[in-house]
Amino acid sequence: MSSHSHDHDKCIENALGAARDICVARKTRFTPLRQQVLELVWGGHAPVTAYELLDMLSHAGKKRVAPPTIYRALDFLIEEGFVHRLESLNAFVGCPDPAHKHQGHFLICRKCRMVTEVSDNRLMSHISRTAAAHGYICENSMLEIMGLCTNCQS
Repeated sequence: MSSHSHDHDKCIENALGAARDICVARKTRFTPLRQQVLELVWGGHAPVTAYELLDMLSHAGKKRVAPPTIYRALDFLIEEGFVHRLESLNAFVGCPDPAHKHQGHFLICRKCRMVTEVSDNRLMSHISRTAAAHGYICENSMLEIMGLCTNCQS
């Protein structure tokens, strides 16, 4: 999810295909609304809020969907690992590796809102060791780092 120049349609197709396969394997329901919400989340690789999703669905000709319905769809997508919630932005992004449970670490461009998910086991180990040194057990170590992406630096 890091480049401004790549095939978004392919990303969406891959995300939907992976979600379908995972739902079949886990025997969970990938309803049309859940599929459409996932497709919209993946649409631009920028974080999207629940209310932005509501607006997009209404512009797509869907009947009016209530906020709780969107939140239930998002809760399902998060639980299954298909999307991540960015706490600092109260927004959602697609997960490029939904088959593997993991804590997300995110680089967020403050200018264009592009998001890159990074995974570094050494970082996770360091965070866990640091927490343990202070008597804590690490339960959630999602990191959100704000900065400027390569394109916005120039």
